[in-house]
Amino acid sequence: MGLISSLFTGVSGLRSNAEALNVIGDNIANVNTIGFKGSKAVFSDVFSTLLANGDTTSQVGRGAQLQSVLQSFNQGAFESSSNALDLAVDGSGFFTVNNGVGNFYTRNGQFRLNDQGVVQASTGETLQGFQITNGVTSSALTDIDLAGVQSSPVPTTTFTLGANLNAASSGGTTFTSPVTIFNSVGSQVILSLAFTKATTGNTWNFVATPSEGTVSSGGTGSVTFDTTGQISSLNGGGIADLSIVIDYSSANPPAATQTLNWDLVDSVGATNRKLTGFAAQSNNNSLVQDGFPTGTLLGLSTNSDGVISGLFNNGQSENLFQVALADFLSPVGLSRVGNNLFAESGQSGQPIIGTANTGGFGGILGSSLELSNVDLASEFVTMIQTQQAFQAAARVITTTDDLLTETINLVR
Repeated sequence: MGLISSLFTGVSGLRSNAEALNVIGDNIANVNTIGFKGSKAVFSDVFSTLLANGDTTSQVGRGAQLQSVLQSFNQGAFESSSNALDLAVDGSGFFTVNNGVGNFYTRNGQFRLNDQGVVQASTGETLQGFQITNGVTSSALTDIDLAGVQSSPVPTTTFTLGANLNAASSGGTTFTSPVTIFNSVGSQVILSLAFTKATTGNTWNFVATPSEGTVSSGGTGSVTFDTTGQISSLNGGGIADLSIVIDYSSANPPAATQTLNWDLVDSVGATNRKLTGFAAQSNNNSLVQDGFPTGTLLGLSTNSDGVISGLFNNGQSENLFQVALADFLSPVGLSRVGNNLFAESGQSGQPIIGTANTGGFGGILGSSLELSNVDLASEFVTMIQTQQAFQAAARVITTTDDLLTETINLVR
């Protein structure tokens, strides 16, 4: 009976080492799979019986078995990418993706915009995140959808005109300064400031005329320059900023009434020295205003906090979404479902949802990918070890066969 049992002991060695070789083969096959996490076979012995009642020195096992396959979540190396939506987690955490039925978790950060403008993995799952609206991040987990994203226009509220009005000009000379502004619907408006030299002194009368709408107040006035060419008087009084109000009710398209602050003085109430009256040729030399039109999306970028920002053709950038990360009390308990995806299981615990660089979560690297954490050298060494164990188990079977043959030959 002992010889027969040793046959099955050898078979258990063949079976368990063959399964271990399958684990090794899976690791090696996925050495170039982005975000892949290698596995390790864990063996345990199979206890059979006691040869004598209660004698712990006479315990006999009956082979080995593959007890479990443990995932290794060690950090993989990184490679750079030209795609802004190629993401990598540097530290703990998983990207959260949804296939329309439920959430799954992955370290593979190869994401792309699909034909609907939704950020998806190559296998079709949608990346999850938190939407950012006017600088406020939502607490609700949602699909990262960039379809129709555009930069909203911001109307001009203040402008600073840099110009020189020639003090040597004769009375009646006119010089025009075009000021580009934007209204509430993003229309570009040219506000023409026509300066006309008075017949006496270094005083210039001005009239503000917009290309759209009408000026309802602050559209006319005068500026007077002193002997140093700096503003000494506005509309015959002291110097101050000037308010110009434009009514767009008759414009096409109509827009909200706009109040412009013409910045003429500095923080202490003195002239800001931008509008001058020197004896030099009249010229426009600078214009600063704080409005901009609507913009369409040109490109994307992702920072270490996982915030996806859009760059728009109006020169503005805007935070759009923040990528969500998930972590588990026991990541090794996650269930593999293929396509580099993991699913929550009873052994992993429930997902902890958060964002990069908060709590125990790692950072996110934009335009980067995490490579497989499989070490080929270690896998080959383990493969040799497993091969030797398999051959040794096979030798147990052949040796037992020889002994059984000898036993049968005893009756001859």
